[in-house]
Amino acid sequence: MKGDELQKSYNMDGGEILIIGNPSALMKEAISTDISDIRVCGSLDEGLKTAGQSHFKTIAIEMNEIKPSTREKLVSLRKKTSAKILLLARMYEEPDAIKLVGNNGNSIADDYLICPIQTERLYNIAPLSPNLENKNSYDNTALLERINRLEKLATEDDLTNLKNRRYLWEFAKQIIARAKKENGRVTVLAFDIDDFKHYNDVYGHAAGDEVLKQASMLIKRCCRKHDVVARLGGDEFAAVFWDDPQGPQPAEGNERRSYTMDHPKEAIFIAKRFRRELEKTNFQFLGPDGRGVLTISGGLASFNRDGSTAEQLFERADQALLEAKRSGKNRIYLVGQPQNDIEKIE
Repeated sequence: MKGDELQKSYNMDGGEILIIGNPSALMKEAISTDISDIRVCGSLDEGLKTAGQSHFKTIAIEMNEIKPSTREKLVSLRKKTSAKILLLARMYEEPDAIKLVGNNGNSIADDYLICPIQTERLYNIAPLSPNLENKNSYDNTALLERINRLEKLATEDDLTNLKNRRYLWEFAKQIIARAKKENGRVTVLAFDIDDFKHYNDVYGHAAGDEVLKQASMLIKRCCRKHDVVARLGGDEFAAVFWDDPQGPQPAEGNERRSYTMDHPKEAIFIAKRFRRELEKTNFQFLGPDGRGVLTISGGLASFNRDGSTAEQLFERADQALLEAKRSGKNRIYLVGQPQNDIEKIE
């Protein structure tokens, strides 16, 4: 649907919030036609023109509309308008959004939101005008803080501060859809802590919690910033490794395409580094013999070598993890036979 069609469809003719992009891909619900304080522009050029003609409290821009060729236009827009500029990003676009947000002279936006979002969320993060304040009897700042807390509870594990199962599952589906379009690479690592019940039984549940938190910090330290790590529950974890969104885009037929047949070397390197970090870390809460006692077993599965959907990749990674357990633990297997222990790969 093009920009003029979007405006006609939503019956919007100006107001407090300007959305640049496709609302049907960004919002959890259709924007009601009786909302007169939102305007929608389907393209960036149309949106920039509209932003210069009207006064808006908030300008929300879909990340898909931001390209290197348009960056200077957006920097200029931020300097010219008093509106709060938000980026509407999908999960896998969050690393890009973070780099575009800030207070320096070259930043494009003031904040970002992860889509899809509720229209109410857009109102609550935007500065309210007097007519909007009259519609609400509660304090907007307190409401925004409450929403932020609820969002964190919905996406993060409260013990380890890693992402939770719900977030990782949705992220994996989105990033695999992106990989299919762009010939990208995605690898899933599923792992758990060997003999975790032993730590709870011998040292107590407080020590067990420390084991989980320490392991979480180590895996985060070993991963790249754009990779996503989650605690699935208990001592079960998973990580999704994917192409650096800021890295060079390879041409057709180069190394990236060859990885449709092989596991990306970066994922194997990170998994090896994580195991080495566990081996040399001194877990003092486990007593004087706490160094090197913590081990993991895991499985690696890659798109589209081992599966073409999130369901298939996680299932295959779990199968490799179970094979690693049966073969003696303290190892990470690629999908396949036991000889696929990553430590045997140069």
